[in-house]
Amino acid sequence: MAGRTAGLLTVLTVAAGCAPSSAAGSGGPALIVGAAAVAVIVAFLARFESSRPDAREIAVVALLGTLSALLRVPFAAIPNLQPSTYLVICAGYVFGPVAGFMVGALTAVVSNFFLGQGPWTLFQVVAWGLAGASAVVLRRVPLRAGWLVLFGVLWGGLFGLIMNVWNWVAFVYPLTLASFLVTWFNSLAFDAMHAAGNALFLGLLGVRTVRVLERYHRRFHWERAGGDADGART
Repeated sequence: MAGRTAGLLTVLTVAAGCAPSSAAGSGGPALIVGAAAVAVIVAFLARFESSRPDAREIAVVALLGTLSALLRVPFAAIPNLQPSTYLVICAGYVFGPVAGFMVGALTAVVSNFFLGQGPWTLFQVVAWGLAGASAVVLRRVPLRAGWLVLFGVLWGGLFGLIMNVWNWVAFVYPLTLASFLVTWFNSLAFDAMHAAGNALFLGLLGVRTVRVLERYHRRFHWERAGGDADGART
């Protein structure tokens, strides 16, 4: 892999290595879930590298990922209010699933340099990355604030589910359906705040942000000979 991928993988490996000793007590399930998260990340990183992104694509991904991360930092004092998710979804909608995943991945990695790296970074990369990657489904419906809000509310819950799975296998014993439901129930207020924040930001700014990004994309879009733009919208 090229240097960009190797660098990001190094950061993620260091973050995963910061797992607290309590996580080690979960043994196999924690390792399996962690390996699955790494596999998802590596698959998207490999796809991004294999697309041979040009300088403009790399610049857009880096800019949006950094901006998304910086949006998160000032709101850290408000539990789980995440303006980053709105921008990740808009990026995935306009630039496609692979670029959307990369923006989400950078959001987690960069913002946690300010807020604290740890094993959670790995799963935040997956959660935000998949939020960006899956936003491509919104292209099948008219660009309306209502659809964006609905999608944001959905990802408020899905983001919490991904983080709850990690928290459950890392810190909860025994691993039973009942213990997972208790873990999930304890996070409902935080997940509801995330969903409400997504609805607020996407409802107020989502359509405008998508249109701004689309204007940029139409002017500076990347497209390979043969037509494959790695999921980018043309």
